[in-house]
Amino acid sequence: MFTQTNPELMDDLKMRWRRLQVLIQTAGADALVVSSNTNLYYLCGRVFMGHAIIPASGDPLFCVRRPCGLKGERVRELRKMEQLPELLAEVGLPLPARVLIENDELSYNDGLRLSAVFPGAVMGNGSAVLRQCRMVKTPYEIRIMKMTGQRHVEVINRFASVYEPGMTDHAWALEMYHLMLKAGNLGQFRIAGSSMEAFMGTILAGDNGAAVSPYDFALGGAGLHPSLPVGQCGIKLTEGMAVLVDIAANFYGYLTDCSRVYSIGKLAQPAYDAHQVSIAIRNAIIAVAKPGVPAEDLYTLALEMATKAGLADCFMGAQQKAKFVGHGTGIVINELPILGARSKDILAEGMTIALEPKFVIPGTGAVGIEDTLLVTSRGLENLTPAPTEIISL
Repeated sequence: MFTQTNPELMDDLKMRWRRLQVLIQTAGADALVVSSNTNLYYLCGRVFMGHAIIPASGDPLFCVRRPCGLKGERVRELRKMEQLPELLAEVGLPLPARVLIENDELSYNDGLRLSAVFPGAVMGNGSAVLRQCRMVKTPYEIRIMKMTGQRHVEVINRFASVYEPGMTDHAWALEMYHLMLKAGNLGQFRIAGSSMEAFMGTILAGDNGAAVSPYDFALGGAGLHPSLPVGQCGIKLTEGMAVLVDIAANFYGYLTDCSRVYSIGKLAQPAYDAHQVSIAIRNAIIAVAKPGVPAEDLYTLALEMATKAGLADCFMGAQQKAKFVGHGTGIVINELPILGARSKDILAEGMTIALEPKFVIPGTGAVGIEDTLLVTSRGLENLTPAPTEIISL
């Protein structure tokens, strides 16, 4: 492995390889070829151009095209992917007969090239295997997520201090982004899915909280430009508006997700009532969630509570509703599990979940909270414990 990898991370990476190898064997494959930035970072602790080959048993092989000069055990320089068979032979690994590749991430041409590299091999899609492995965090990942959540809350607690009367939603967003970046946020906001894009997060003021987006987020927003139709839209912040601030934190390569609501002056009473229902849903889910609980049951509980409160029509959107109340987060913002309708995921110790019961109140805006929670043997631990009440500006 790379010579600069610290011992703590190295031990954790080996744990990830072992977990993944169990899944590779279960899939009936001989090896998995990893090529995407997200999964290379997960398996290697850094991003590079090239491939990691994870055999069903034994040590991986790391084939690096760029940057040049990386050194380490079983690290080899690569000019083109057609060299992979000779590099496998160099470290004593046989050509696999059944190979998994990242079909969900690779371009069509790269997929064809990789298939040709292993002539006669049966090719399969390894993307789901990788998502399943990343769903349960390792001890090192959990430590990083806790550190991220702590710093995230420290910055969130300063958001109100950079608001000035007369601002637009975008002007305030810039100040909040600045706080995040000064605190060390890397600015990288990884999202699974080629059609999903955003910049650090979304700020939804007033009726922009109900604006529909082409992206599969809990709430959308019109955005500033048709090329990025999500989030703040340039609206002036005026009396009676709710402003939902959903800016993710990424200080160490992993994302925590946290939303809080601010008011410009006093809001209509239904907004405060709905916000309290959001907090009640969050608390009810925390009370029952533990390893072994089906993720779909938690969405059902949230929907039942929203319906009982008479808020089903504005729960998780207005015209366009998200059919989930939470999602995994980690290297990307939208990992497994999905706390949604028809989800087959089962909670397990080590999962990190962004729980986000939200409502859209016509004429006022979006309210509700979002926290990143760690599934432990005892239940859910909040990694982003910022104050939950609506903050008046």
